[in-house]
Amino acid sequence: MLERPGTAERWFRAVAAAVVATACLLLAANTTGRAPATEHPTVPAGPTVPATAG
Repeated sequence: MLERPGTAERWFRAVAAAVVATACLLLAANTTGRAPATEHPTVPAGPTVPATAG
């Protein structure tokens, strides 16, 4: 028959799982990276509306 794991072992497994999950999330977030900056944007700027003094 299987023995029930002790409290310390359960805490250790929970902390280890949390560390692994955090590492996976950080790696997944960093794999996308940032888009390279372009000198000339592909979308032209729209017309600007002058501010009116009121």
